[in-house]
Amino acid sequence: MAGSVADSDAVVIVPFCGHIKGGMRPGKKVLVMGIVDLNPESFAISLTCGDSEDPPADVAIELKAVFTDRQLLRNSCISGERGEEQSAIPYFPFIPDQPFRVEILCEHPRFRVFVDGHQLFDFYHRIQTLSAIDTIKINGDLQITKLG
Repeated sequence: MAGSVADSDAVVIVPFCGHIKGGMRPGKKVLVMGIVDLNPESFAISLTCGDSEDPPADVAIELKAVFTDRQLLRNSCISGERGEEQSAIPYFPFIPDQPFRVEILCEHPRFRVFVDGHQLFDFYHRIQTLSAIDTIKINGDLQITKLG
């Protein structure tokens, strides 16, 4: 099963890059479960169109948790151009040394992002070909316990 951890003994090494089978489509969900490091600065979860580094793959959505500012930043990067960054959230959901569950639900006009079961924000699609969004990248100060 490409792009997900099938057995519980598998260790997901961060930074991680995995394939999303069939790409994104309305109704499809990406699940990331993990534990924040004890003294985190930041971590990021990105959904991208492939894993190319040169030229860099288009980023449909990048979630970046910044602990110093207690912000959860969202952006995209298309043809090397970063979009308008969004930062408004009702609260900062991540706690050092604590587990978390992030779900990114793909809907027709947007991604809906849930943390620990609570909807935190919507991010409207900037890449219209959803099936091209076929890679997940995770890096920063966290451990991954489950991907799905």
